[in-house]
Amino acid sequence: MEIIKTEGKARRGVFETPHGTVQTPAFMNVATSAAIKGAVSAFDLKDLRCQVMLCNTYHLHVRPGDTLVREMGGLHGFTGWDGPILTDSGGFQVFSLSSLRKIKEEGVHFRSHVDGKKIFMGPEESMRIQSNLGSTIAMAFDECVENPAKYDYSRQSCQRTTRWLKRCQEEMARLNSLPDTINPRQMLFGINQGCTYEDLRVEHMQEIAQLGLDGYAIGGLAVGEPTEDMYRIIEAVEPHMPKDKIRYLMGVGTPENILEAVHRGVDLFDCVMPSRNARHGHVFTWQGHRNLINNKYANDPRPIDEECDCPTCRRYSRGYIRHLLKANEMLGMRLTVMHNLYFYNRLMERIREALDEGRFEEFYRTYTNRLDVRI
Repeated sequence: MEIIKTEGKARRGVFETPHGTVQTPAFMNVATSAAIKGAVSAFDLKDLRCQVMLCNTYHLHVRPGDTLVREMGGLHGFTGWDGPILTDSGGFQVFSLSSLRKIKEEGVHFRSHVDGKKIFMGPEESMRIQSNLGSTIAMAFDECVENPAKYDYSRQSCQRTTRWLKRCQEEMARLNSLPDTINPRQMLFGINQGCTYEDLRVEHMQEIAQLGLDGYAIGGLAVGEPTEDMYRIIEAVEPHMPKDKIRYLMGVGTPENILEAVHRGVDLFDCVMPSRNARHGHVFTWQGHRNLINNKYANDPRPIDEECDCPTCRRYSRGYIRHLLKANEMLGMRLTVMHNLYFYNRLMERIREALDEGRFEEFYRTYTNRLDVRI
């Protein structure tokens, strides 16, 4: 990670990976099961100005199976995407599938959400699955606890996450040394936890910063806590994150969340929000967000956003897209998802341009409240 410019705590950087260079700050487009929901392909992502694709370790392990993906050349061969890919560790499913799992020191026992089949995943298993997937960046296996959580349990969870991280580091080193590994230069990111307790967050970040990882993430936020708590934790943790490593805020978020986090020193983001909201007709624009299902758009000939030059806005009207969504035509979801992903990637480009030109503070003040307004 090379930091080429700063403005306040905001950072403009260049992140080199085995599968290409990422200009930061950047947003990763979420392809949970190796595809963007809404009939958007890896090849479409190029047109949408995407730099990094994110895939889900747990879901791909369950279906179609990581060994099958390996046989197909890893995620790059499987999907056709030739840029950087980040795979999460499965740790978030420890949180989201709480009714289907049991946590022990060796790892987590799951029941598949698909067929109820018993699954075990620990640090070593997560690293092996991600090695089979051949991603550019593998996330360490961690425990994401709910907010709010009791202080004592949060401390124990942080300590367990650190022990698991060291096991991940050892197993990745072993896997990367094997002659038949798909990506022998696979990178490892550690994850900071500690709920909304500042002292736990700082202590945990200081501890994992000593391990010399390729990048560091702030996890366990954007899971229901007030946004003020999220910003407070970022501010507490940021001074203790290595300056020469990329900083990733997991699962965030709205355009306003992203601007606020960049302002506080974060480099990398992901969220299902732009694609999920799009499939329900909620689209982002430079004036705020709008719901295309509303009757007022039924005979509106204008594009979703008159300031946008995405493939959707260049060709289709609000009225036509609304018709497609109301008729449950897949094309409607595809067009809105493409627009929202383009908007997010263009937002990151404009943030980078503002940093390059020394006017990020002005950009931040102009758009922080505007982009989250409902039109």
